[in-house]
Amino acid sequence: MKFVGIIPARYASTRFPGKPLAMIDGKSMIQRVYEQSCKADILSEVWVATDDKRIEDHIKSFGGKVMLTSVDHKSGTERCNEVIQRLQTDMPRLFDVAINIQGDEPFIRPEQIETVASCFLNPEVEIATLIKKISDKTELFNPNVVKVITANDKKALYFSRQPIPFLRGMPENDWLKHHTYFKHIGIYAYRTGTLQKLTMLESSPLEIAESLEQLRWLENAYHIYTKQTDFESFSIDTPDDLSKLINNR
Repeated sequence: MKFVGIIPARYASTRFPGKPLAMIDGKSMIQRVYEQSCKADILSEVWVATDDKRIEDHIKSFGGKVMLTSVDHKSGTERCNEVIQRLQTDMPRLFDVAINIQGDEPFIRPEQIETVASCFLNPEVEIATLIKKISDKTELFNPNVVKVITANDKKALYFSRQPIPFLRGMPENDWLKHHTYFKHIGIYAYRTGTLQKLTMLESSPLEIAESLEQLRWLENAYHIYTKQTDFESFSIDTPDDLSKLINNR
C-alpha cells in the first residue's frame, strides 16, 4: 500500500496572510511542516499543494516537492484531490491513500502520520482521522476546539464545536470527572478513490451549521474511522499564536 502526504498551503489566509512563509527560528512554517512530514517512514512522497507562486518558489528553494493548484478550491480536501489526480495522470504515480497534513502545524509529529496511516490495515476504512482525550475544561467549552463522539467500533458518530454529549443535571465543572471527552486532531487520510468522490459532494446542512467539512461526509453516509493519539502539535491560526509559540520555545 502506497501513502502520499499532501500539505495544502494557501497564502491568502484571512486571519494571517502569508502564514506558510512566516519564519520560526530561521525556517518558514511550511518548510518545518514539510520536513517533519518527510520523517514519517510510511510516506512514499510528500507534496505541498499551494495556490500561490511565492509559496511554490519557496518550496523549490529548499528542494521540496510542490504543485501549483487552482485558486478556486474551497477546502484543503479539494486541493489534495487535484494533486492526486495530477499525480495519477501527469507523472504518473499511483497512490492508495492520501494523507492531508495541516500546513499550520510546524511541529507535527511523524508518529501522528504513522498512526492515522495504520487505520488502513483495515480494508473497510475509507477515511481516517485522529482524536485525543480532553483533560482541560477550557478546551471542552472552547468552540474552536472540535469535539467528537465515536461508536464502539471507533467510527465517528458526530463532530461538534459544542461539548458532546451534554451531561444532563450535572454541573459543567464536573463533566470531565464523569465522562471521557475527545477532541478532533485535524489530520485526515483517505483512500484516493474516496477522496475524489468526497470532492463531488454538495455542502450539507450540518456542515454549514457547524462550519465543519467532515459533517458533509457523515451526512452522505461515509464512515470516518478514528484512532486515539497522545500527541498534539500546536496549530498557528493568527500572528498572536506564532508569537506565543516563539516566546515559549
